[in-house]
Amino acid sequence: MDHTEAGVGVGVEVLTARDVPLGGPRAMTVRRTLPQRARTLIGAWCFADHYGPDRVADSGGMDVAPHPHTGLQTVSWLFSGEIEHRDSLGTHAFVRPGEINLMTGGHGISHTEVSTPATTVLHGVQLWVALPGEHRHAPRAFQHHAPVPVRVDGAELRVFLGTLAGDTSPVRTFTPLLGSEVLIDAGASLTLDVDPDFEHGLLVDTGAVRFEGTPLRPAELGYAAPGRSALTLVNDSDRPARTVLLGGPPFEEEIVMWWNFIGRSHQDIAEAREEWERASDRFGSVDGHPGGRLPAPALPNAVITPRKNPSHR
Repeated sequence: MDHTEAGVGVGVEVLTARDVPLGGPRAMTVRRTLPQRARTLIGAWCFADHYGPDRVADSGGMDVAPHPHTGLQTVSWLFSGEIEHRDSLGTHAFVRPGEINLMTGGHGISHTEVSTPATTVLHGVQLWVALPGEHRHAPRAFQHHAPVPVRVDGAELRVFLGTLAGDTSPVRTFTPLLGSEVLIDAGASLTLDVDPDFEHGLLVDTGAVRFEGTPLRPAELGYAAPGRSALTLVNDSDRPARTVLLGGPPFEEEIVMWWNFIGRSHQDIAEAREEWERASDRFGSVDGHPGGRLPAPALPNAVITPRKNPSHR
């Protein structure tokens, strides 16, 4: 049963997470705030998993076998630990705290994610970005960037996508986006100038935070509709609070999301699944992982329909 709930604050919608096992029966559990019934996208951000801090000795860590993606970009951002990434582009890279790894799986890509033996505590977020129709078959690509921390009154920012507080990430995306870790000092309040054409989401990792006056608890995601030229964040706790701020202009296209695929129709999804199951060249192959590929689940006995966001109030 899906226990996701949504509540409305003063102009801010509060989205709570549901627990989801990641990648198989032995996999770690993540907290998923996007997508859910109340909201599918924030800008082009269409998927947000938040996990940890998990002691690898207890959880077993992350070990996601080769699996496919279409029509999206993956964004990996860690607070602690280290993840080894391999993909069918031939990339062999590591996800480390404070560094973004962005992978483009337009027409098709496959990859693995495995926490390294040196990791004792795994903690971070995994995010997806929906590609617009004209770019949803973009070629495979991989980008890495380590943003320099930016100090503003009451907080430290690491801008991994887009522009905030005068800092701009060089990482390329197919729609305008904002992605930044915001570490707020104990008891501090800060106001950030933002693009009024963007809608925004604030995911709280630690601390008691007020977002535009609305209280958010850890693992909650606060949604603010377009029209604001500034956002105010307040840390009501006596220790630093960690948050992740996401944003982008409303994504007006309807998308179909199922498993690891994003398309525009049920047929798009069925074709991608069939090609993955028969190991077509569309997704390539990943070297260096000892296990087999993740099989695709069975398609539902119904047509997969597009997901829609509610109209802005």
